[in-house]
Amino acid sequence: MVWFLSLVTVLVALWAFARLFLGGRNLSAFDFPVYDPVREAPSPEHSDVLHLLGEMGKSVQGLRGRDRLHKLRELFHHMSDDVELTDVSIAPADADGVPGEWVIPAGYDGQGRLLYIHGGAFVLGSATGYRRVTAQLARKTGLAVLAIDYRLMPEHRRRDGIKDCQTAYRWMLKNGPTDRSAAKSAFIAGDSAGGNLTLMLVAWSRDKEARDKEARDKEARDKEARDKAAGDEGLRPPDGAIALSPATDSAFASPSLKHNAEDDPMLGPLAAMVNRVPRTLLLYFAWANGRIRPCDPVVSPVRGSLADLPPILIQASEAEILIDDARRYVNKARHEGTPAELETWHGMIHVWQAFAGHLPEADEAYDRISAFVERCRPEPGSTAADAA
Repeated sequence: MVWFLSLVTVLVALWAFARLFLGGRNLSAFDFPVYDPVREAPSPEHSDVLHLLGEMGKSVQGLRGRDRLHKLRELFHHMSDDVELTDVSIAPADADGVPGEWVIPAGYDGQGRLLYIHGGAFVLGSATGYRRVTAQLARKTGLAVLAIDYRLMPEHRRRDGIKDCQTAYRWMLKNGPTDRSAAKSAFIAGDSAGGNLTLMLVAWSRDKEARDKEARDKEARDKEARDKAAGDEGLRPPDGAIALSPATDSAFASPSLKHNAEDDPMLGPLAAMVNRVPRTLLLYFAWANGRIRPCDPVVSPVRGSLADLPPILIQASEAEILIDDARRYVNKARHEGTPAELETWHGMIHVWQAFAGHLPEADEAYDRISAFVERCRPEPGSTAADAA
């Protein structure tokens, strides 16, 4: 009897540790309000995109492990091979050691820049493969887009990719596509996993700016403190951020992970498999795999402070498993005083914006992104130094 009670005690302790320490607080209070979708039903072209995705899925059938990963990476890398690059130019970039490329719109006036962080579940994707997205962003917004190739898992740690995004953003504030100059306006955007990194980066830049200002305001006590404070001179939050179908909660708590598993044609099959595993085990696995608590705001932006952030636009599909990640983030951000907007489309695939030129819904999305950027641009004549 004693051994049974001991076993029960241990299991309860493990469960409580997972739910409280690894899973974090209950965010169900931010499931409402629910916003009306931009479009109630998918266009006929959406069926063609679903067929294309089905063909891609067939190409990896039977592959397992690294063979499957390498094939998926190859497919993602060549997603934009047929994209029309009229009205934009491509230039290689080295963002202080982080490789990438500039996508520069015709007639670029040197006024604004946008850091784009691609998706791919932190294991796939490349700047080249996302040219369909970055070229359209450059055309629609008039911003020079810096697309980066951050380090991917499993070869690298999650923190390595995070560090690359931080390095690239800091570099972009001081360097343009043609010269070393301060950005007059700066934005960050990303999709899916890149949306997660985008929202992480927005909060990091807010917190880092505050800490560095405090350090610079105090009399430096040693050379190391002076160098650290001087090294981030000019770091500031962006003027706005755009997240497309972002993952905002790595603690597996959003209801749509289960409710939309059958409706999401892209991520639904994966969600169905994950949903068979108890959440407690998922939390322990994520903790062991990433060496970071799943509820840590570094990997779960919705679980950090969302106060005093710049304007944020999130676009997501009502049918995808990440819709509640988006909804909870926006509702919580608005509750804490940040100007956040959620735009949803009914029945669309995950990150449908990647099919610009094929889907009218993608064209609608970019028009709305362009309008958001225009609303967030600083007044003419202001600079990053003025905003810092």
